[in-house]
Amino acid sequence: MDYFIVVVVTVAGLYFHWWLYVRMRLWIDRDLALSLAGTDPLKREYMLEVLERARAQKIGRKELAAWLEREAAGFR
Repeated sequence: MDYFIVVVVTVAGLYFHWWLYVRMRLWIDRDLALSLAGTDPLKREYMLEVLERARAQKIGRKELAAWLEREAAGFR
């Protein structure tokens, strides 16, 4: 029974840390896109759409910043 409790708590802890890591990466990407948009509400919406497109196209983390900058520069 003791081993079962240790295994359950360990698995739950690992899952929680993975979930938190994934959430943080999403928040960081969103903050990057919004920071490139500035205060323009239309550009903010556009950058969030661009971020979703980047996720759909599976743009890698290393290329994401440059890709978002290019898209932000091409706005309007």
